Amino acid sequence: MSDTAQSDTAQSATARSATALSDTAVRLRRPGWSLPQAAYTDPEVFTADLERIWAGGWLFAGHTCELAEPGDYLTRDVGRDRVIVVRGDDGALHAHHDVCAHRGSRLTTADRGCVRAFVCPYHQWVYRTDGTLRSARLMGEDFGVSAYRLAPAAVHEIEGLVFVCLADEPPDISGFAEALGPQLAPHRLADARIETRLRYRVAANWKTLVENNRECYHCAGSHPEFTLSNFDLGVNGDLRSNPRYDAAVARARSRWARRGLASAEVSFPDGAWYRVARLPLRDGFVTESLDGRPVAPFLGRLGAADAGSLRVVGLPDMWAHANSDYAVTTRLTPVDAGTTDVELCFLVRADAGAVDRDALTAVWRATSEQDWALCEQAYAGIASRGYRPGPLSPVVEASVEAFLGWYERALG
Repeated sequence: MSDTAQSDTAQSATARSATALSDTAVRLRRPGWSLPQAAYTDPEVFTADLERIWAGGWLFAGHTCELAEPGDYLTRDVGRDRVIVVRGDDGALHAHHDVCAHRGSRLTTADRGCVRAFVCPYHQWVYRTDGTLRSARLMGEDFGVSAYRLAPAAVHEIEGLVFVCLADEPPDISGFAEALGPQLAPHRLADARIETRLRYRVAANWKTLVENNRECYHCAGSHPEFTLSNFDLGVNGDLRSNPRYDAAVARARSRWARRGLASAEVSFPDGAWYRVARLPLRDGFVTESLDGRPVAPFLGRLGAADAGSLRVVGLPDMWAHANSDYAVTTRLTPVDAGTTDVELCFLVRADAGAVDRDALTAVWRATSEQDWALCEQAYAGIASRGYRPGPLSPVVEASVEAFLGWYERALG
């Protein structure tokens, strides 16, 4: 048997083993309860997650404003894969697997940059930004460069946000684009700049972080900065009712409609992987800041402070809030069964001038770090021998149940 055949057979066997264990872990889940321990902690389940969820759907890669000029690129790492997203000389975005067509070397070591062409550091094969091979030295007179290129990946821009998909046949993204585009467009994130980034390594399984994001059961007791400006209501499936909140939603949607600001809530339609919802802030707050006042000039076409906070969720790896003056995106990257890397990016107008970064990041730095501590505490318990699946609240954790249902279906 050839080395290639042996490698393929070994990878297939590993995938089958991971799939079988993952299927078993999911089948053992009781509806309305959290997952069995193995679904969070077992390396083979983690492998199945990467192959069947992360490699099968759309992932958040970055921001259009990072890719403004030809040659600007960023990379997205997921498991054993790395994708390069680059602005081509033709002005379009291209996505390529970071694998030289010669002998497989990585082309990049930086997570972002600007190039005229991609040059393999191993044997100096040179690729255009559209992925086609431009030259390959010492390959003989009859070598046809036109027959070789970087393997392509799917890429899609939606109003300043960039998504990639590793699947050979990417799922339809048009529903998400139709839901997100009209609501995010007034913020004009394509014309923004990334003012600062925060990076974290969290000692928890990626699903623990998503579950935490999908409920606000914990918000009142854990997020004093967040709840200054935000109601702890509004998560899809949260059955609690509050007359002040209900009245605030009705008033805000009436105002937004008069201004032509789209605000239709689209929450995981038919079990889909995305949510878009513009929600009001508390009285006296025009943005998610500690004192309610703007921390930067208004974004895009938002000539007034009254835009609420546009919330975006894309499973399995991102959520974002777009306010009148800044936006913040959160991106997850699974490292292993018990580790997840997180990057927060804070965006302001490109021409905003000097911005007080402490004021800009105050709410989401505090809220995120509180969440990571909660997730690490939760995961430590999940990984211990005392863990048993627990019941989810039908009042405030229906969105967690919906996520787990999506996870089960995505595993196939």
